[in-house]
Amino acid sequence: MNLVVGSNLRAGILLAGALAAGLGGASAVGQTPNPTSTAPVIEAAPMPSLAPMVKRVSPAVVNIKTSGTIKEQAGRRNPLLDDPFFRRFFEIPPDAQPRERQFQSAGSGVIIDAKNGYIVTNYHVIENASEITITLLDNREFKAKVLGSDEGSDLALLQAKEPNLVALNLGDSSRLEVGDYVVAIGNPFGLQNTVTAGIVSALGRSGINEDGYQDFIQTDASINPGNSGGALVNLRGELVGINAAILSRSGGNIGIGFAIPVNMVRGVVDQLGKYGEVKRGVLGVNIYPVSPEIAKEYGLSEVSGALVTAISPGSAAERAGVKTGDIITSLNGTPIKGPGELRNSIGMLRIGDKVELGVLRDGKPLKLAALIAARADVAGSDAAAIHKAFDGVELTDAPDGGGVLVKSVPESSEASQAGLRANDRIVGVGRAPIANLKDLREAAKGASFMMLNVRRGSTALLIPLR
Repeated sequence: MNLVVGSNLRAGILLAGALAAGLGGASAVGQTPNPTSTAPVIEAAPMPSLAPMVKRVSPAVVNIKTSGTIKEQAGRRNPLLDDPFFRRFFEIPPDAQPRERQFQSAGSGVIIDAKNGYIVTNYHVIENASEITITLLDNREFKAKVLGSDEGSDLALLQAKEPNLVALNLGDSSRLEVGDYVVAIGNPFGLQNTVTAGIVSALGRSGINEDGYQDFIQTDASINPGNSGGALVNLRGELVGINAAILSRSGGNIGIGFAIPVNMVRGVVDQLGKYGEVKRGVLGVNIYPVSPEIAKEYGLSEVSGALVTAISPGSAAERAGVKTGDIITSLNGTPIKGPGELRNSIGMLRIGDKVELGVLRDGKPLKLAALIAARADVAGSDAAAIHKAFDGVELTDAPDGGGVLVKSVPESSEASQAGLRANDRIVGVGRAPIANLKDLREAAKGASFMMLNVRRGSTALLIPLR
């Protein structure tokens, strides 16, 4: 007896019927079929295929080629170039500018609005690009311009008004479930219009890019260099994510890829189209992870939530009635596991959005309504947004451009353990002078280690911060 499983079940039944027909319908043991009879022609069962869907959506996925110039970063320069003796010996002018180099790169993009010629891709695909060339499935080529970009979400919006463009329908990433089938379409390693399939491996992944806003879809559909900015679609051919990153030691696919959910893409692209940037609001709190010790102290059954360590004057949190020592446990009914999740959620909201905060105060749950404020309306800064090493620290511009003033540092924070104290004044990071928060944010961008030049009263200190 032959067992037939899965999609071959129907074929197996047809085959069994065909065999019976081919035997002349004989059923008795030992009965001999008519040797002159002709077996009927059997139609093969249709094989399952993604081809119809792929043909429909592929014209909306484009190849993106970029070129431009990159200035040599000070942190990557040969340290000998900063040595005065070395510079005099090799007659390097004291005012010599950082060297520049030309670059070319490639990635993918998705047409989301054919009429307006809107193409969405990753920020890192078009970063520093001075020229962007789009190639369609039918080999048409044309130039595109950047309407806006957002490094925090790693998204960019391009525009190229061309005739006969095909746009991809947007799906609803909130309806995705682990185990759903998905298809990745892009241009890995320059191989145009490559299609791979897999499933949703996990949802809500974070910690991939510590400086960004993250809520990644994880998939085992093969994503490789060049797939960035391409489409992740469901079996209905709807866009559910923008492929963005992989986890790999070799640079190739190992079955762990990440895509930005299309619901996040919607909100970011809408602002990029209107303003050219994302105008993020802030809650105005400094927060700290809930450790097992804190959970025990507050009588929590789970080690989750975000402990409020400071509140900025005039902030949305202050107006909502949030107090230092509160633990924020949910946002709009969605549980908050930690500070990173709260920061990501707030970072995706617009200025003026109303939110409901679930708060635990003195062991009692509360619901507080907050109106997200503009960053400029909040005193101080969201220090964790400058760099994760400042998580929990309250910073503000020092008077008269005298650096960045440290207003408060939680004792349990990494910054406190490194030696940073309240009333310290950060006046430099490495060799770069710091006059304000903007300078500090720029100096901390992408850094895994910082040597802070700090003034404490009349004393000058160096504080290493990771």
